[in-house]
Amino acid sequence: MSKLEKINSILQQELANALNKQTLIEGVLVTISYVECSPDLKQAKVGVSVLPDNLAGTVLKKLKATTHILVANVKGRLKLRRLPRFIWEFDNSEREARKIEQLIKKTAL
Repeated sequence: MSKLEKINSILQQELANALNKQTLIEGVLVTISYVECSPDLKQAKVGVSVLPDNLAGTVLKKLKATTHILVANVKGRLKLRRLPRFIWEFDNSEREARKIEQLIKKTAL
């Protein structure tokens, strides 16, 4: 595992821990599905899956608004000189998987 992959994995775990301490919206499950840092570690794309997925836009707005709180929580637990700037993205792989499953069921009938 490369250094960048380790950093991605650690950031994913720490962001998930910080997010679990914070309730963005009642009744919504938010999961950090991936973190992809740029090679220079200046920015990181953070994929989030949201259930129910129709609230993804609202959750992304709240994440952007509370990024500073999440950064403060993560920064205190990691020994990185500087955290990358987080770019929040909706991970729609769950939605796509559901569509594929429905198509498979239809063709099997």
